[in-house]
Amino acid sequence: LEQAEMQKTIHKQMEENVSKMQRKHFLTEQLKIIKKELGMEVDEKEDLVQQLTEKLANMTVPAAADKVIQEQLKKLSLLETASPEFNITRTYLDWLVGLPWGTSTEENLEVEDARKVLDEDHYGMQDVKDRILEFIAVGKLKGTVQGKILCFHGPPGVGKTSIGKSIARSLNRKFFRFSVGGMTDVSEIKGHRRTYVGAMPGKIIQALKYVGSNNPVIVLDEIDKLGRGYQGDPSSALLEVLDPSQNHEFLDHYLDVPVDLSQVLFICTANAMDTIPGPLKDRMEVITVSGYTAEDKVNIAERHLLPTAREEHGIPEGAVTLSNSALRTLINKYCREPGVRNLQKQVEKLLRKCAYKITTEVEDEKKEIKIDDDNLQDFVGRPIFAKDTIYQQTPPGVVMGLAWTSMGGTSLYIESVATCPSEKASLRCTGQMGDVMKESTELAHSFARRLLRAKVPDNKFLEEHQIHLHIPEGATPKDGPSAGITMITALCSLAMDRPVKQKLAMTGEVSLTGKVLPVGGIKEKVLAAQRAGVTTIILPEENKRDWDELEDHIKSDLMVHFADHYDAVFSIAFPTA
Repeated sequence: LEQAEMQKTIHKQMEENVSKMQRKHFLTEQLKIIKKELGMEVDEKEDLVQQLTEKLANMTVPAAADKVIQEQLKKLSLLETASPEFNITRTYLDWLVGLPWGTSTEENLEVEDARKVLDEDHYGMQDVKDRILEFIAVGKLKGTVQGKILCFHGPPGVGKTSIGKSIARSLNRKFFRFSVGGMTDVSEIKGHRRTYVGAMPGKIIQALKYVGSNNPVIVLDEIDKLGRGYQGDPSSALLEVLDPSQNHEFLDHYLDVPVDLSQVLFICTANAMDTIPGPLKDRMEVITVSGYTAEDKVNIAERHLLPTAREEHGIPEGAVTLSNSALRTLINKYCREPGVRNLQKQVEKLLRKCAYKITTEVEDEKKEIKIDDDNLQDFVGRPIFAKDTIYQQTPPGVVMGLAWTSMGGTSLYIESVATCPSEKASLRCTGQMGDVMKESTELAHSFARRLLRAKVPDNKFLEEHQIHLHIPEGATPKDGPSAGITMITALCSLAMDRPVKQKLAMTGEVSLTGKVLPVGGIKEKVLAAQRAGVTTIILPEENKRDWDELEDHIKSDLMVHFADHYDAVFSIAFPTA
């Protein structure tokens, strides 16, 4: 009996709950119909379709995209709002309609205006500025500017990314930047297919929707650090994006309709070109952004870094004075890298110390803080580069070479000593040399022995001794053929027991017959020689054009010699008494 009563009670409660729900649903539906009849409420689905249609009316949508959009709108109108397919279709339409079809910003094609903006934002970088001004001049003559693919190649901290912002400002275009460093998934570029849960378009389509125009400046940062994983090879996916003959019909996997990227100005940045695949490199116009000279850094610090850092640290105008000599000491002894990022850090460190002094020394709050050579160390610590070079006077067997790295140019010494007499000539190499450099040492050893037999027949030193050749800073990997003439000179200097001309540096590949071959990175190497206090440099004859393109203030304190054969190098390194 108790069980029957309990079942009766439960059944009664269920009926009451169901009737309440039915009544509520019935009244809600009635309310919706009444509101709709009175015009107080619009159907959500109809309203959405109407909004999308109104957006499309103001756009110039290509025929292929318009066909897909109309099909999707028709599909959306037939779906129930509670259906999972409804939200998928709605998201897809949001992306299709959200793209800037036929919408572009009005460009500024006045060359002088662009020059003013570029000079205002960046000091130096003349090659880059000239290329952008040429690009604008062509656009002015044609009446339209087509998209281009530029690649700024240079060491860190020289302003490769920030120049992209200035280019966008000078052209009056929208700006978008994203880094592709370490990217291993093709979907980041080409988008996911819509069959996946949470699918979305790639970064290129996202950029167009974000900026709201079809002609922005898009910066692809760190393109030399693209990864490759099981999800595909992004560098291969970029081949379509960065090809002017193909990107007018770029097909994103998510949208699945062609999108015109021909109006976009793509700018890529890279520290090293050797890691960029050949086909991708071929699609870009490479502009080398070299490091800054000490004089450039002084101007950049005075015009940009110091005023910006002063404002960021809340230091009033005139509260801190940094003398010109102290600034030059800061650059030469703390910030020798080719870029200005480290200089910016040192300036900020210096101003933080000043802010601390201003806030703690209340009685001297209005007193001006003067920073000069005498008290610079109190603010930034001991110099990082206490000495310009390892050797003040190079002994026999030691010669300074010049090398290029992804961080810019650097000077390095080639050291050679005889370990012990030997019946058979041998050469041992240390200093983390790569395979190409090891081959250069073998070539240098063979050529030096043959050269000495011709010039000093009685000298059998290299044939009767074991030679140890070393490049200091053993923790740093080194490779490349450009130290060829330096190695030969070091071996000849050791064999003749005669030091080379002081404050001399050289660079150049050498063939087995003594022909001096051209090398790259001349500007960076010359800047490195300048930092090391070199007065005379030897370059390959075929690099004369690179030397002529350098600014006068870089060349002013250097005596340069060009050599097409090693005999010319020998006569300069060992001048006759």
